[in-house]
Amino acid sequence: MLTAERNRLRRAAQRVRPRITEHIHWLEHELDDIDHDLANSIQASPLWREQEDLLRTVPGIGPVVATTLLAGLPELGRLNRKEIAALVGVAPLNRDSGTLRGRRTVWGGRAQIRAALYMAALAATRFNPEVHAFYQRLLTAGKPKKVALVACLRKLLTILNAMVHHKTPWVTAHA
Repeated sequence: MLTAERNRLRRAAQRVRPRITEHIHWLEHELDDIDHDLANSIQASPLWREQEDLLRTVPGIGPVVATTLLAGLPELGRLNRKEIAALVGVAPLNRDSGTLRGRRTVWGGRAQIRAALYMAALAATRFNPEVHAFYQRLLTAGKPKKVALVACLRKLLTILNAMVHHKTPWVTAHA
C-alpha cells in the first residue's frame, strides 16, 4: 500500500505532494501502531508467547512470519500435515476432468500465510541446514527452482505444525 502511495507521489503535481507525503506518514504511523498492538497481544497471551518462542527457534522464521502465523493460522498444531498444507494452499491438488489427467498444482488457501511462508522458505533455503539440503536435493533431481521452493515451503509448514503440536523447539540435526 505504501509503495502505491510513493509511486503516486512521484507522478503527482507539485501542489499535492505535501498532502500525499502527509498521508504516507499517517499510514506509516498507523502500521507502527498495529505492529505494536500485535506484539503486545502476543506478549499478553501465555499461549501465543509460547508459540512465538517455538516458531522463532526455526532458522528462517522471524518476527513477521511468526506474528502472521499466530494471527492468521490458529489451526497450526491442531491439524495433520495434509490438512494444514491444504488450508494454506500448498498441497498439490488434481486438475483432472473426466478422462483428462492434468498436472498437480498448488492453489487456494490463505494467501497471506502462503506469502509469508514463501519468504520464510526462501530465507530457509539459505540459512536452515535441513531445508537447504532438501532444496539442493530437489534441484539436483531436476525440479524447477520454484517447484523446489514451494516443496520447501510445505516442508517448513509441516515442521512448524509438528513443533507447535508437540511443543518442541527447533533442533538442528547436524549439530
